[in-house]
Amino acid sequence: MSSPRRHDERRQRSTAARFYAVQALFQMEAAGQSADRVRREFEDWRIGHESEDEISAEADEALFARILDDAVTWQAKVDQMTDRALVARWPIDRIDPVLRALFRAAGAELTAAKAPPRVIISEYVGIADAFFPDGREAKFVNAVLDHMAREAAPEKFD
Repeated sequence: MSSPRRHDERRQRSTAARFYAVQALFQMEAAGQSADRVRREFEDWRIGHESEDEISAEADEALFARILDDAVTWQAKVDQMTDRALVARWPIDRIDPVLRALFRAAGAELTAAKAPPRVIISEYVGIADAFFPDGREAKFVNAVLDHMAREAAPEKFD
C-alpha cells in the first residue's frame, strides 16, 4: 500500500507531464517541429532541469512521451472529436493554439483510456486555469472535454 505522500508525488509528476505535453504540442505546431525533436528537447533541457530563472518540475516522462505519441497518432480523430464538441462556427483551427494543444493532449488520453475520464478532464481543466487564470477558459475546457470523453468512452458515463 502506498503512502499518501507517494500518491501525491505521483499525481504531481503526472500533472507536470500533462502540462509539459501541452507546451510541447503547442511548440510542435508553432515552430513546425517534429514530435521526436520536441520530446528530446523537453527531456534534455526542460523536464526536471534547473536554469538561472527557475527549476522545472519533475514529470512522469513515460506519460509525457505517451501523450505526445498518442496525440500525433490520433490527431485527426481527436481534432474531429474536438470539432464536434465545439460550436459549429468555431472549428478547432480557429481556437487559441494553447487550447488546441490542450484539447489534443487531453483527447489523446481520452482516446487511449489509460486513466479515468473524469481524472483526465479535471487535470486538463487545472492546466487551462494555469494558462488562463481568469477562469472562463477552464469552464469552456471542462464542457468541451466532457463532450469528448462521452464520445470516446460512453460506457464510462452510464
